[in-house]
Amino acid sequence: MFGSKDHLTTIDNHLYIEDVDCCRLAAEEGTPLYVTSERRLRENIRRYHRAFPDAEKYFAVKANGNLAILQVAAQEGMGADIFSAGELSLVRLAGIPRDMILFNGNSKSEKDHIAALQAGVRISVDSNEELEHLARTARNLDSEAEILFRVNPNVSPKTHPKIATGLRSSKFGIPAEQVAGTYKRAMELEGIKPVGLHCHIGSQILDTAPFAEAAGRMMDITRAVVAEGGNVERIDLGGGLGIQYQPDSTAPLPSDLAKAVLPVIQDSCRDMGIFPQLILEPGRSIVADSTIMLTGVNVVKRAHVNFVAVDAGFNVLARPMLYDSYHHVLAANRAEEQGEETYTIVGPICETGDVLARDRRLPRLVRGDTLAFLDAGAYGFSMASQYNGQPRPAEVLVSEDRWELIRHREDESALLAGQTIPSRLMW
Repeated sequence: MFGSKDHLTTIDNHLYIEDVDCCRLAAEEGTPLYVTSERRLRENIRRYHRAFPDAEKYFAVKANGNLAILQVAAQEGMGADIFSAGELSLVRLAGIPRDMILFNGNSKSEKDHIAALQAGVRISVDSNEELEHLARTARNLDSEAEILFRVNPNVSPKTHPKIATGLRSSKFGIPAEQVAGTYKRAMELEGIKPVGLHCHIGSQILDTAPFAEAAGRMMDITRAVVAEGGNVERIDLGGGLGIQYQPDSTAPLPSDLAKAVLPVIQDSCRDMGIFPQLILEPGRSIVADSTIMLTGVNVVKRAHVNFVAVDAGFNVLARPMLYDSYHHVLAANRAEEQGEETYTIVGPICETGDVLARDRRLPRLVRGDTLAFLDAGAYGFSMASQYNGQPRPAEVLVSEDRWELIRHREDESALLAGQTIPSRLMW
């Protein structure tokens, strides 16, 4: 039933994650609820270590910023790809070494630059303009910024347009033909030390060919930089490896990615006589399938279609609304039963687009049932909001037959955080 997802099983008609009954979790911790298998999380990281033994792996924190998840990543030897000063604070709290943190982003403020410089982490520079601003800030702080340049390689990743980041039309990166000149300029700037190149072509990519193409483009750019006298110590290929969301689909493994990109990089670097450190930035392929989202059935309404209204909406799991993304759904309390009816699963949010899944065959559902959305660990809680005054859900970490709360469920007081009422408006 679950293919390679060996952390999920069924026992006596109930869904289990590792050795914990999901129905018991829902009853004791409430729903909506994110549930992560620590065993699966660690194994996903180790697959990358086995496939790329000499590369550094930086977890893409945007996929899942829970501190316990980051702690596991740190214990397993991962660095971090971050996009904000907030994420920088999280990864430092988790114990990720500063030498394995890359501050990425296309629109960094001066506060972001200052935070990165003071923390002593590398910065991925996204434009010529950012380079000049960063140099001034570094000089003002009597500091030096060690940087990589984010490259736009103009590679089509064959994924959803909203998560394709390597196209020429994308907002990310310096056009490939400009990189060598920008690198040369950086070598002349006080307060700047260029050490490498960085790209990221997109997310949920199910074919390794675009990665091989991107690696080839990066090698062409590296040759141009080396010809200008640049010292390329690090080459970051980003992340984006997809996972198997649909049961009948397939997805490449880290070992498949290694077979596609390592020969391209190793042969080209050998020809150039350089030996840069390779960096990867996996996010989704590390954490997505480690986690399920449990949600309770409130209403079953038979109308033009059969609607199942649950207590999680796009405020809890935004991907289906944003990208028409598919998550496989099971009835956790009837996990071994065959589908009897076709349902469209909707949430409690006051928006017509609050649809989590369409036309799913499930056992005949009633109020009080528990549904499990699989593969919810990436861009699940990290995109959650309090829209419609809905406090965000709890998160738990499962290890064998026990679980631990790793994020408390918000209550209504969380909706008031940071707010003040001017005295003139008080009754």
